Amino acid sequence: MRATRKTCILCHISSLPGKYGIGSLGEACRFVLRLAKSGVTHWQILPLVQTGYGDSPYQSVSCISGNPYFIDLDELGQMGLLKQKELKALRERYKTAERVDYGSLYEERYSTLRLAFSRFHFDDELFRAFVKEGKFEDYALFMTAKTVYDGSFSDWDDPLKRHKEEALEQLRTDHHEEYLFWQFVQFIFSVQWAKLKELCRKQGVKLIGDIPLYVAYDSADVWAHPNLFKLDEDLTPTKVAGVPPDYFSATGQLWGNPVYDWEVHEKEKFKWWRERLKAALSTYDLVRIDHFRGIDRYYEIDFGAKDAIGGEWKDGPKEKLFASLGSDKRRIIAEDLGTLDEGVFELLQKTGFPGMKVILFAFDGNPENPYLPHNYPENSVCYTGTHDNDTVVGYVKSLSAEEYILFRSRVAAELKTCGLNIRLTANPRSFARAFLAMALWSKSRIAAIPIQDLLALDSSCRMNCPGTEQGNWQYRLTRLPSAQVMCRLKKTIKNFRR
Repeated sequence: MRATRKTCILCHISSLPGKYGIGSLGEACRFVLRLAKSGVTHWQILPLVQTGYGDSPYQSVSCISGNPYFIDLDELGQMGLLKQKELKALRERYKTAERVDYGSLYEERYSTLRLAFSRFHFDDELFRAFVKEGKFEDYALFMTAKTVYDGSFSDWDDPLKRHKEEALEQLRTDHHEEYLFWQFVQFIFSVQWAKLKELCRKQGVKLIGDIPLYVAYDSADVWAHPNLFKLDEDLTPTKVAGVPPDYFSATGQLWGNPVYDWEVHEKEKFKWWRERLKAALSTYDLVRIDHFRGIDRYYEIDFGAKDAIGGEWKDGPKEKLFASLGSDKRRIIAEDLGTLDEGVFELLQKTGFPGMKVILFAFDGNPENPYLPHNYPENSVCYTGTHDNDTVVGYVKSLSAEEYILFRSRVAAELKTCGLNIRLTANPRSFARAFLAMALWSKSRIAAIPIQDLLALDSSCRMNCPGTEQGNWQYRLTRLPSAQVMCRLKKTIKNFRR
């Protein structure tokens, strides 16, 4: 049992250092080499998708897209699509940028990619085959229409709004170069991603991807498949997703994503979901499904409601959604956090998916708390924290004097239970070391450490603060973790036999 346990680092590609304002697939290759050398066998990222308003990787124009911001511009230079003086000017633009500036990227990156596209030979054999395959057809048409007509798809002329074939053909013909640009963006991303995957395979590093349960309303997914969502005759949502009021919010959370019409999905034998999962499993080695509890039961709210108070729980597809996965079930991780009930636990048992354990949730004084490391089952993935939590150091710093004393005593008690001789000092960084040790000590099949906790960083390096609209998804490393940090991690991994 102990010999099969693995270590994972959680770090989104956007958080990697780089010369062009955001992490890239080229920088990702260098990161993989650093991980492999330190004995890390898994790397978890957030959704790869093209982000839009709000910059969240959990809201995208297409659930199968690759984020154009991640394209390695240096490789475009090597292909002769960008000139060295152009790359130098871009490096100067981002020379002092410490965080991801999405406003600047939006203004610059698509112009840069269009410049590269202008030098690309459309008759390239691989590119022609890529377009003919049709995987990104709806994405390319959707982005073409967004560029030409702007606004939401619900604002377009009725035939195009309703995804009618004659309107699609006219769009493709009248704006063919624009259509090919968006195909080009995904083609380049796919080529570079394939190189990263091959490097991971050679280095023995498995990629853990992340797919949101829901998709954005203004997306190619809803535009091309409106029948799969609860929309009215005018294609306006009738119900949207969220969560009910709880301890954290008196009015609940109103996400606004259209909810699925699961009856229609079932009649179609879950074809859209089967294809989505197939695409994810071909992209990654393992796949984490976000908001997994919504597959058992989901909370829907009337479209136009001001808050989530008046919503209603509805049954999801449960295990029927995964009936066709077969042996691929072993490659799924369930994000089973939040308010759960017996239905979710039964679904986890029936599917056999490992759930998530977060050490930061453990110290409420309850010895039976399922997030205490000594309570973890082997079939689980444990985390010191997630992208939605404060860092360990940041959390410790946020405590009052009284809270700190109680928290420290509870962490010390758990360290003793685990048989770990780690001294907690007045320096909050000692807690990050303790959490790392508890994660690696645990029985969990995979122990995942956010890069911020590996480096013992504070709240200024937090990735996301749910419920806030500003400052999220912007964290970046100033450089890859040092050799000293990675050597220390390698020694720790070896000590815990992971």
